[in-house]
Formats: sequence, C-alpha cells, structure tokens
Amino acid sequence: MTEISFFEAQKWAFSFIGKNDYETKNVIQMFLLNLRNWNELQLLQNQRMKLTDSEFSRFKSSLEMYLEDWPPQYIIGHTIFFGHRFEVTEDTLIPRPETEELVEWILKDEANGIRQKKVVDIGTGTGAIGISLKLEQPNWDVTISDISQKALLVAQKNSEALLANVDIVQSDLFAKLKDKYDVIVSNPPYIAYSEISLMDKSVIEHEPKKALFAEEDGLYFYRKIAQELPKYLREDGSLYLEIGFKQGKQVVDLFKGIGQVELKKDFYENDRMVKVVLKKGEKNVNHENL
Repeated sequence: MTEISFFEAQKWAFSFIGKNDYETKNVIQMFLLNLRNWNELQLLQNQRMKLTDSEFSRFKSSLEMYLEDWPPQYIIGHTIFFGHRFEVTEDTLIPRPETEELVEWILKDEANGIRQKKVVDIGTGTGAIGISLKLEQPNWDVTISDISQKALLVAQKNSEALLANVDIVQSDLFAKLKDKYDVIVSNPPYIAYSEISLMDKSVIEHEPKKALFAEEDGLYFYRKIAQELPKYLREDGSLYLEIGFKQGKQVVDLFKGIGQVELKKDFYENDRMVKVVLKKGEKNVNHENL
C-alpha cells in the first residue's frame, strides 16, 4: 500500500501540475473525490487516510490526462448539474453552470399550479435540461430529443439512473416531433466557426463539434427554430433558448415578429437566455439589457 495520504496527494498534485490556482484546486479535488465517490465533507474528514496503490495510479493518470487538455469531466465520466450527477462522454457536451440558470428561469416562470405541462428539450445532449425539469416537476410530460443517437444513449442512461420518466426521440430539431408543446427549450449549437481561435484547446479537441458550431455566424439553428415554432408551440406557450453572449440582439430580432421576446443575462452579466411567449397577433418585444 502506498504511504501517501489524501492530504499529501493533494499537495503533490499542485506540484505535479505546476499551478496553485482556484481552477487547479477544483480539478484536483474532483479527481480525489472520484476515487471513492466521496463528497467534499467526506474528503475533509479523511484527509489523513492513505490511498491504495491503484487509487494513486488512477489519480496520477487523471492528472496526466488533464495536462494533455482532457476536460476533467470526461476523465471521470460525469458532472454535476442542478444537483444531480450526469454521465458525460465525448458524444455529449459538458453541461455548464450557465445552463442551470436557464432551468431555474423555466421553473420560476412555468411551475405555477398543478396543471400538467407538455415540455420538449431539443438538442438535449446528456439530457441535463429536460431531466432536471422532470425531476423538479414530476407531473410535467417531458420529451428529450437530439439528432445524435450516441448522445441519446447517454441521455437514456442518465434518465434511468435518476429515475426520470421522460420520452426520448431522435430528431433533427422538430422533424420527428408531432405534438404542440406548452414549453420548448433548447441549447442548440451557437458558436460561429470564426470564433474557434478564441476557444479552449480542451473544448475544441474533445467536445463534439456538431454540438458546438453553427453556420450563419452561429445563428442557423435559431433561424430554423423561429421558422417552425408556431407549428409546435401552443398559444401562450413559451420557448426558452440559451444563446451566445454576443448574439442577444440578433436572436431577439429573429423572434420579434412571432411573439413577446425577453432577453436575460447570466450571473456573469452576459446576454445568455431568450424567452419567446407565443401570443396570437402579438408582436411586442420586451428585451432587457439591449
């Protein structure tokens, strides 16, 4: 058995990586927690416990992959989103904290009363948005969809592990959807190809490009959704979108002729979310922060 404790392994890891910043601390802690499926309190309570040889080998291997620009979530195979553990693979994007704000916005605006709502999460990836909504509102009828069969296999695993009873449909946007919905939500590909040089190497090399990039300076999928929306969203229904931080005005302009539009910032004060309420004959725009 190795003679290194969890506390000593953490100190050694800072030296091995060559950094001692907040991000490095979080990554090291993530890898240590994953060794025994501990939470932060358990790690704190067991700082002096020794790692086994196999645990230290796994820990060192994780650090080596991280130094080769692998996202830590792919290394350990999961991430935490909205308080739940979601499996992630290179077939899915890694859910971001900003997207949790989109879930919070939907719940704040839509979870009023006991009426069952019909909801679809388009381009679901891991299923993080749709599954999180279902877990918070079990009476909602939630469908999750994606064009990628491999991503849907991951989403299915997550729905089963979290006991979330959602319908799963393979679809290119609305192509295989037949119903009208009270709530449509999507975090579609929205990064312009011209922005590749601004992105982290770990994202470009490992996250699925089809889930990241879009034509028309990143606006292609928003335009497609705007064209099809009236056929799939009920009157007084709501569309919620995550957007790129430079896309607020353009996305609002795409939907202003369809319904009442609201633009919302994230906790970094970047334009990040758009809501469209489909009201017959109404073309008002209420977009804060423009």
